[in-house]
Amino acid sequence: MTDNLLLDPTSENTAAQLRPRAKPVSLEGKTVALLDISKPRGDIFLNQIGSLLATQGATIRRYSKPTFTRPAPTQLLQRIADECDLVLEALAD
Repeated sequence: MTDNLLLDPTSENTAAQLRPRAKPVSLEGKTVALLDISKPRGDIFLNQIGSLLATQGATIRRYSKPTFTRPAPTQLLQRIADECDLVLEALAD
């Protein structure tokens, strides 16, 4: 596999190959979206990550998918893209 290449697992026929954006030098002044996919205990993980990121100067915004069984609605993804610089998505059980 090529370095710095992400595979999008949402298509069962063909996986899209995506190049990640460059990592920010600092989180200072960045708005970070924490996306809970609505699996049990994902919120616990995101609470800890959110606290840690806030100490690095990030503003934290929380979002949740309606259900973990389906992709996030396009409207939710667009809202996150409009409001945030970075996204962390959590799943847990």
